[in-house]
Amino acid sequence: MSLVTEAIKAKADEVYHGDEICQAKTRELLKEMDLPNGLLPMKDMEECGIIKETGFVWLKQKKSYTHKFQDIGRLVTYGKEVTAYVQKNKVKKLTGVKAKELLIWLSLSDISVDDPPTGKITFKATTGLFRTFPVSAFEVEEDVVKDVEVKNNKEKEVVSVAAAAAIEVKQI
Repeated sequence: MSLVTEAIKAKADEVYHGDEICQAKTRELLKEMDLPNGLLPMKDMEECGIIKETGFVWLKQKKSYTHKFQDIGRLVTYGKEVTAYVQKNKVKKLTGVKAKELLIWLSLSDISVDDPPTGKITFKATTGLFRTFPVSAFEVEEDVVKDVEVKNNKEKEVVSVAAAAAIEVKQI
């Protein structure tokens, strides 16, 4: 069952549909809140929205996605629906995100970046456990993000060209 009801959507200041716009708006929000732009590397997003008054944010994707943050060697799973309350340097009441610690998947509840900046980010689990990592492990260079978007568009173009060629072959 979805945590985001029609009543919540009605209160939203912004609601977006489609992967490309949701990815851009997510990165924009993270940057605005002084959080690392690679913190939520979700795939195939269908919808995202925010209620600015409370800071409530939701992100929906087609299916859950597991991502490995290479710099710290950690696996994180993002569920089909991720919700949270965001504010400067903090994410609170996070749902839909689990991190693997040894052999156990722990639900994350809070994320905070030190203020004043020390280059550290802290993740807290619902169990009370927490871990601190370098902020740089969760930052993605904008050029890399654009390269991925360009690569995806080129793949779509190649598929379209191949499909067009197949159609032409059938017509002859």
